Order: sequence, then C-alpha cells, then structure tokens
Amino acid sequence: MVRFESAPPYYVDAVSPRLTRPLMEHIKENAMQPEQPETRENSVQKIRKIIFGAPKYIKDPQLFHKMSLIPVLAWVGLGADGLSSSAYGPEEAFRALGSHTYLAVLLGLATALTVFIISAGYSRIIEHFPHGGGGYIVSTRMLGEKAGVVSGSALLVDYVLTITISVASCADALFSYLPLHFHHFKVPVACFLIILLIILNIRGVKESISIMVPIFMVFVATHILLLLDGIFTHSDRFAPLAQDFHSGLQQDMSSLGIFGILMLFFRAYSLGGGTYTGIEAVSNGIQIMREPRVKTGKRTMVYMATSLAFTAGVLFLCYALVGVMPVAGKTLNAVLADTLFADWPMGHTIAFITIFSEGALLLVAAQTGFVDGPRVMANMAVDSWLPHRFAALSERLTMHNGIILMGLSAIGLLLYSHGSVSALVVMYSINVFVTFSLSQLGMSLFYIKRRHEDRQWKRHLNIHAIAFILCLTILTITTYEKFTEGGWVTFLITTLVIVGCNQIRNHYLKVRQGMADLDETLLAFPTPGPANTAMPSPEAQTAIQLVSSYSGFGINALFSIIKNFPDTYKNIIFVSVAVIDSGSFKGADEIGALEKSTAASLRNYVTLARRLGFAADQRMLVATDVVEGATTLCREISQEFPKSTVFTGQLTFGLEKFYHRLLHNETAFAIQRRLQSDSLTTVILPVRVAL
Repeated sequence: MVRFESAPPYYVDAVSPRLTRPLMEHIKENAMQPEQPETRENSVQKIRKIIFGAPKYIKDPQLFHKMSLIPVLAWVGLGADGLSSSAYGPEEAFRALGSHTYLAVLLGLATALTVFIISAGYSRIIEHFPHGGGGYIVSTRMLGEKAGVVSGSALLVDYVLTITISVASCADALFSYLPLHFHHFKVPVACFLIILLIILNIRGVKESISIMVPIFMVFVATHILLLLDGIFTHSDRFAPLAQDFHSGLQQDMSSLGIFGILMLFFRAYSLGGGTYTGIEAVSNGIQIMREPRVKTGKRTMVYMATSLAFTAGVLFLCYALVGVMPVAGKTLNAVLADTLFADWPMGHTIAFITIFSEGALLLVAAQTGFVDGPRVMANMAVDSWLPHRFAALSERLTMHNGIILMGLSAIGLLLYSHGSVSALVVMYSINVFVTFSLSQLGMSLFYIKRRHEDRQWKRHLNIHAIAFILCLTILTITTYEKFTEGGWVTFLITTLVIVGCNQIRNHYLKVRQGMADLDETLLAFPTPGPANTAMPSPEAQTAIQLVSSYSGFGINALFSIIKNFPDTYKNIIFVSVAVIDSGSFKGADEIGALEKSTAASLRNYVTLARRLGFAADQRMLVATDVVEGATTLCREISQEFPKSTVFTGQLTFGLEKFYHRLLHNETAFAIQRRLQSDSLTTVILPVRVAL
C-alpha cells in the first residue's frame, strides 16, 4: 500500500489502483503544478542542441546521402591521418640516420614505395570487405576470432594514440614559434583541443569534417609551395648531393661494411614507421563513404597514398638538399620552412602559416581516431568483445560512448607521456604494424583460398606478401630497438585490452547459453483454447509490456505478469523499439529489415497473449535510444488507455558482480525513472539467468 503524504488520508493499492474522488482531485491538482522543471529541461536541451547539434531524423530518405562523404571529404577526414604523419614520421627516420644523412634520398624513395604497396593492399581490403572494419574484419574472417580480437585491440589502442600523437604533434608545431618558457602550456592546450574534438564529433562526422576542410586545403597549398621551393631553389645541390652519397657510402663500407649499412638503413626506415600509420583509416571507415562505397573508398585511397608518398618522399630530399639540423624547441619541418622562406618577402610569416597549417592538419588527423576508433569498438561490441552499449548510436547518429571513451583515454595517455612525440611515435608504430601484419597475412590467405576463382590471384598475393614482409620487418625492428623506451607500455596496454575483451566475450557467451535454455523451455509453450480476437478496451485495466525480440526472456516476463497479477489486466499492449545501432545503420535496406523483424516479433507476442485469453495489440517505434523511444510510446499509450501499468523485464544474476552494470545496460531502471516522473506506474520484472 502506498500513502500520499500531502493528500487527505486515502490509500491506493499498488497492484490494482482504485482512487476515491478526493484523492483523484488532489492528484490532478498536483499534476498541474510542475511547470518550472520542464522549462529548465528545455533550456538544457537548447544548450545541448547549440553545442552538439540537432538530432537526426531517421525516416529522412536522404539521410544516408546527407551524412555520407564524397572522396574529397573522405580524403580530408580519413586521409588527413596519413598525410599528417609526414609531420613526424620522416623526422624520426631522418634523425635515426645520425651523421649518415647521405642515405636520406634512398630512405625517401623506400618510404614512398612502401606507402604505395601498403595502400594497394588496403585497396583490395576495401574491394572485398566493403562494409568497413578493415584489419579487424579481415583478421576475424581469415585468421579466426582470436587473431581478430588481437587486431581489434591493437587498433583501439592505435586510434587512441592517433588522437594523442596528432594533438601532441599539433602542439609541438604551434609552439615552435613561441619562446621556450611558454612550452609548459603545451599539454594543457593539447587537452583542451581533444575536448573540442569530442564535442565536434558528437555533433556528427560530416559536420566535424566540413569545418576542417579549409585547414586541410591551406596545408596542401603551403606544403606544395614549401617542397617545390626546396627542390627548384636548391637544384644546384643535386650534383654535390650525389658526390656526398658516393663518398659517404665508401667511407661507411670501409668502417661498417655492407651489413652495417643495411642495418643502419633498415633501422631508420623502421623508426620512420609512423609515416604509414594512417593508411588503414580509409578501409576502416568505408561505412561513411558515399555510394558506390567501394569506388569512393578506392578513389580516396589513391588521393591519400599519392599525397602522402609525394610529401614524405620529397621531405627527405629537401632535408638532404638544405642540410637541416635539429634546433631546440622546433620541429625539423619548422627549421626547413624557416630556411627556405628566409629570403622571401614576409618569409617569416609564410613559414609561420606553413607550420601553423601543419599543426592544424595534425588536429584534423586526430579526427580519424574519433571517426574510425568508435567504429572498431562498435564492430567488436556487435561481436560481444566489448560491452554492447558501444554499438549504440546517439540521436545525432554518432557512437557517442566510443567517442567519449576514445577522447578521455587520449587525454590520459597525453598526461602520461607529457606530450612527448618521440615516446608516442614508438607506442603508436608498434600497434599499427601489428594490425598491418595481421591484415596483410589475412589477405594473403584470402587469395590463396580464391586461387581457383581468381585468375589474377598470384599478382594480388604478391602485393599482400610483400606488404606483409615489410610490415613485419618494421614491427620487429621497432620492437627490438624501442621496447625498453616505451614499447613495453604499448604491449602492456594492448595485452590488458585483449584479456579484458576475452573476459567480456566469455561472460556474454554464458549469458547467451542461459538465454538459449530459457528459449528452449518457453518458446514451445502450449497454449490451448481459442484466441481472443477482441480489440483492447480503453476502459479496461491494461498492461503495457516492453519487449525486444520474440524470446524466452519476453515470454517469461509475460508469465510473471499473469502469475503475480491474476485477473487484474484484461488488455496487454506489447511495445518494442527498433533500435538502430552501428550494426544496422548501414543503409535504408538494413533499417527496413530491422523494422520488419521487430514487427514480426510483436505479432508473435500478440498471438501468444490472445491465445492466453487477453485482448492484445502492438506498438513500435524506430529510434536510436531505447529509453527515449520506449518512454515516448508508453506516454502515448497511457493517454489511450488511462488504466495502464508499464511492465519491463530486467536480467538478474544469482550473485551480482560489479561489472554487470557495465556489460548489461540499466535500460529498465532508466525507463522506470522517466515514466515515474510522469506518474506512470512502472514495474520491473526480474528474469534470472544462471551462469
């Protein structure tokens, strides 16, 4: 029994409410009062709309077209990660040469060639795995689930590092033109930039990329000017450069030998592995490409590979031609820009704009981590390697849970590394090439299996085999050289993620088995007797039951209503929200199939309830948030059926663990809180699963 403290002394039965007139009048009067909280809520919603943007209309037939990216925008949003790596990858490789800078030209050629080889391999991944997921999907399909979770975990850490190193490099570039005593502000500024990116990405992918297009174009224009100036104004240095190469090679042959020179070269080549770190981004983000997706993705890959190979390769040449030397507090590219533009009118300003655009592009490159990272998380969540909530979409159709987690993790790594790009490059490169190696090995097996179907399988296999050897070489040398200098941190973090994913997967498998046992018991439940074909009466007591798919879980909840409230409810209205998550948000056809499946499940529930003697009906809504959608439907139904009670099931376990709330959403309790604020009685029915 529930007592209303401020009302006259009348009581209401919580199971079958019967209200006297004085109490009913009192409730109606109180229900008219609370206007201010709604006003405050509206104000908060307006602020959120200004910051994060307006919700997307799911039924818009042009939705996918409006949100998808044409090749140029995809080049900006995803290719910027690859292009921006020219800000730190070539520098790390050039520094690793030490005094043997005569090898820089060969290093530039090897770098450009490697970019094209790896890009060609990922173009094939786009062609044969057009639904996105990149390395994770390839490893899972071709090498097995265990390899898939290793690749996916490495990718997740990689994308966190993408954000971290891009923003840290951005701060380095921006602070290159500030006095050294200002440099202790770099990390706080970098943290602020990450927070800004979180907000932009929650607004939506296309919106965030469109804002960054001018930055990208300024970078392209200024760096073309920089590189062409370096080549043409120092054309007289080509002959001396050739002589330096010859004399340096002879000197090292006598002191180091051919093996020593090769080891020196491959060490510098491997430590410059950060140059290739953004190549996989296009294949991972193919879902956001405009139709035809494969053609758009492959064209974007060509744009990205060509721009990166040209920029990185010519940078090595310019380093050698100009003879750049490290300067404290400046990047090598900043030193190069200062040197080349020194004799220009307003040369210092042009150099500043060039490096500022480089820093700004690095900020754009961090965008890739926010675009592709949550998508990898969503793919892994769909496969139950991560909590299922990471597959959910917000009302702006973004994977907001993943975006927030990626951003906060990047801030944590930024604080841990104190914004050191050298330390982050090592951590970054190792995980990138774990995924690269697994992807290329998986594609090699793919073409071996297709050798009887594809006449050109040998040519395709050669590309992936060469890419695999290059990636494995870079991974091995980088790990050997830098394991004690930060590489161990990457392995530790990735190992912890892999272990965590396996624990999560094992838990979900146990729950799935328990649910299967429930299905086996209840789905074949006999229902004798004629069906009740009467439509639900608005005057009768009504049970509003929230359900998802037709399963033992929902049937168990229905039987709980019948058992615990016998002869109370004459009507049962089954309510379901067709939730659009990252698994179904792939096109209009997938959403249509989701609607049909949800409607079919509801019809099965209605049929069962009618055979049990109830007047039953169904309601459904397509939404990205089950709580918001269910709340909306229940409010509407309560207007049609005033004598209604909402019922929803909640999975429970014999022994509650601390991680259950993380792995299993608290949807039932969230709906109950929403509806109780509207004075709608909501009952949560426990459905216990033995593990």
